[in-house]
Amino acid sequence: MSMDELSDGGGEAENLSGFNRYACACAIVASMISIIFGYDTGVMSGAMIFIKEDLKINDTQVEFLAGILNICALVGALIAGRTSDYIGRRYTVVLASVIFLLGSVLMGYGPSYAILMTGRCITGIGVGFALMIAPVYSAEISSATHQGFLTCLLDIAISLGILLGYVSNYFFAKLTLSWGGG
Repeated sequence: MSMDELSDGGGEAENLSGFNRYACACAIVASMISIIFGYDTGVMSGAMIFIKEDLKINDTQVEFLAGILNICALVGALIAGRTSDYIGRRYTVVLASVIFLLGSVLMGYGPSYAILMTGRCITGIGVGFALMIAPVYSAEISSATHQGFLTCLLDIAISLGILLGYVSNYFFAKLTLSWGGG
């Protein structure tokens, strides 16, 4: 065996100049939930003031509302590994998106503190699923030469989502909260 064969993983030559567009597209799609997670984080930072006023809750409840997503994300991440072994990485990413969607719908509806907390918990479980499985999925579908680039898309997506959340907070802060414009 020559040095060239050893350096490329035992003789399995890979096209270093080619870029797998399918793997890139899959990694981008898997990163979308990270953008939504970042957006949720950014938007909630601005929405907490209005939630406190609208639901008439105290500071402790606001803090618990903000932090519960991370606690539930831990639970989701612990469950996601076994789930992905059972149904596969791709379907686990889809499941994470569905869980996140259900939680977001509940948060959007949220007429009371209890329903809002339930939505945040469900969203947190979806976030835990996504943050656990999406990097694994991206790493598994990408080639060794592009693995670092495709797996870091998730981190970039979270930061982009937070930025979008803060920008939307800026523009939503200028809107009135009354129905009918007056």
